[in-house]
Amino acid sequence: MPLILGALAGTSPDTRLSGMSALKSSRLDSIDIVRGSVMVLMALDHVRVFAGVPAGGNTPALFFTRWITHFCAPAFVFLAGTGAFLHARTLGDRAGMARFLLTRGTLLVLLELTVSRLSWTFNLDFYNYTEANVIWAIGWSMIALAALIRLPVSWVAVFGLAVIGGHNLLASIAPDPWNMPPDQTFGWLWQLMYVGGEFRIGGTGPKLVILYTIIPWVGVMAAGYAFGAVMLQDAQRRRQLCVRIGLGAIAAFLILRGFNIYGDPGHWRSDDPERAPLLSFLGTTKYPASLLYLLMTLGPTILVLPALEQARGRLANWLTTFGRVPLFYYLLHIPFIHAVAVAISLVRTPSATGWLFLNHPLRIPPAPDGYIWSLPMLYVVWLGVVCALYWPSRWFAALKSRRPGGWLRYL
Repeated sequence: MPLILGALAGTSPDTRLSGMSALKSSRLDSIDIVRGSVMVLMALDHVRVFAGVPAGGNTPALFFTRWITHFCAPAFVFLAGTGAFLHARTLGDRAGMARFLLTRGTLLVLLELTVSRLSWTFNLDFYNYTEANVIWAIGWSMIALAALIRLPVSWVAVFGLAVIGGHNLLASIAPDPWNMPPDQTFGWLWQLMYVGGEFRIGGTGPKLVILYTIIPWVGVMAAGYAFGAVMLQDAQRRRQLCVRIGLGAIAAFLILRGFNIYGDPGHWRSDDPERAPLLSFLGTTKYPASLLYLLMTLGPTILVLPALEQARGRLANWLTTFGRVPLFYYLLHIPFIHAVAVAISLVRTPSATGWLFLNHPLRIPPAPDGYIWSLPMLYVVWLGVVCALYWPSRWFAALKSRRPGGWLRYL
């Protein structure tokens, strides 16, 4: 990723401007295809939640059902930063872009605490459970980016890379989020920023459960913003940089992980009694997202971008449609999956249906006996959900295209 700095250093202001004016749809389509792909994979993980299938697992089928979805959040956050960079160049108004990021970031935080929370739980017990999930982290990262974009892009890149590369140094001094001492005055701030966990707002108020912390996701978005400069290069230079950055990240992951040098609190073991060596090697830490987790996921994401510029056909068009309306898709897919799970349970296991109205996805007991879906059933429902979501996504993409201004631009 330091090659992002090289791309910025070798690009004059005039070149950047001409690059923006000449930006072809294929370049933007490659971003939308990746974004659409991770939205589809995100649905797989969320179907898994309501299917009662535990995360991870020691069998390859269970492990990779969860592992493949690890690409979702990093790609989603990173490309949100890239999209902000490209939009800022089109807008040509740094102050206006800062206001847009501040407004959209605030909206995302509010949506997480209201619409998303209701979608996950189908209950009104806000006092005992409100979750800070990925939309929360993206919202706060956008609010931070509203301030960062006033700096030179190279400085934003340095900030992003420093957060991604250095945040695991905090692990040695970070408190245990689930056993926070009562006299830890600013423990809640540690939890919001880095360690996660849960606390009651003001000590006695509603309980907030932090799944996605602000660090390192603010760094991922900042790095994605700086990566926008790479997307302004001519085709050959852009391809070279994406390949070098992607392969560099993958190589760094293999070396650091292979020798257990740095970048993840959990070391892999070739003699792990619970997992095969490959599963142990790939089982990096997501909460908070470790350096190795981010290298493992962002490296291939960046590497594949140039190849997708030539993607054509029905599948590419479907994924592009999803990628153009990521927030709309996100807000729609969770309640839809939840409602489908309720309908299936009423037919298949009616006595267990109450489990689907508990505080998903974190504060729930194991699924009732007989409820857990088989993996084939999980995958069939996932494909059906994705196909069903295409039509409203296409409608909303067309609506945004016809009315690019107003409140729709925040979705």
